[in-house]
Amino acid sequence: MRQRPGTAKGVMFITIEDETGFANLILWKNRIEAQRAIVIAAGALVCHGILQREGEVTHIVVERLEDAGPLLRPELEEGEIQTTPLKPRVRNFQ
Repeated sequence: MRQRPGTAKGVMFITIEDETGFANLILWKNRIEAQRAIVIAAGALVCHGILQREGEVTHIVVERLEDAGPLLRPELEEGEIQTTPLKPRVRNFQ
């Protein structure tokens, strides 16, 4: 979830989740501008920054982001189209 409240003076907050729980990414205005394409379009992120914890709340002040989306997709040759259909798991509860 990305949030950019009008009262935050250009700061953006992104909530992320992994197997350990939730963390709040804090992106200052200069980071948003420098990595705008990744901030807006990435479906999966790798985050580098300063970890801050207060009780059970975790924040990461972002220094650099990477788009991890390509790691989740199979490699395709240039111009090749993905032709493998998705096979949803179906359960019939009767």
